Amino acid sequence: MSEDFIYYENVTVQYSPFVLGLDNISLKILKGEFVFLIGPTGSGKSTLLKLLTREVQHTDGHVWLAGKLLDDWKEKNIPILRRNMGIVPQDCGLLPNKKVWENINYALRAIGVPRRTARKRVVEILEQVNIAHRADAYPSELSGGEQQRVSIGRALVNDPPLLIADEPTANLDPECSLDIMKILYNLNKLGTTVIVSTHEHHLLSVLKKRVINLSKGKIISDDIPSSSFEVFSKESYVYTGPN
Repeated sequence: MSEDFIYYENVTVQYSPFVLGLDNISLKILKGEFVFLIGPTGSGKSTLLKLLTREVQHTDGHVWLAGKLLDDWKEKNIPILRRNMGIVPQDCGLLPNKKVWENINYALRAIGVPRRTARKRVVEILEQVNIAHRADAYPSELSGGEQQRVSIGRALVNDPPLLIADEPTANLDPECSLDIMKILYNLNKLGTTVIVSTHEHHLLSVLKKRVINLSKGKIISDDIPSSSFEVFSKESYVYTGPN
């Protein structure tokens, strides 16, 4: 894990004369890292992620992703950029009139995966995110945690080297939150670079990974623990409320 994968160099995002998204941030994320972004609403967490997906463009500085400078990335090429990452939105964004397996299959077919290959890949993804037992259910029939598993599964259709999750455990109970984090943890163990934005500080004690704390568009701390849990289990997790 010695390769610079993401690099923000003196990056500023100025939304308006009165609204500053990021303030001269410099940050490196290595290939294969698992990184938490924490901070209050408006601290810059989502802006940092949206720079990578090109939903937001910086007004100063430079952004690199996998050796590519994103400063002048052409609009027509942005879909190609996004196909090389998995994006897990907070609201899941599932197609309500399609079953679980159809939501995954639709995403596969949309990127040109042949029908026969897609059918096999759907099964693999459903098993990977532990939702195969609900394959024939519609989103409205799923719990919040189950919907988020499907959302993660859909983000994996390209087997992306980077997975971005913006508040993936928002509005979930502690046990469901733990299940989602376990899925992300396992993906990271397979080599996927994972960046998770969260308000839930209690999750940080479960999975001791790098934590970048933002406030008012600035990085106020960047903590990298000396070691991480190699075993991730419910038995290792005791929820004592927010801290």
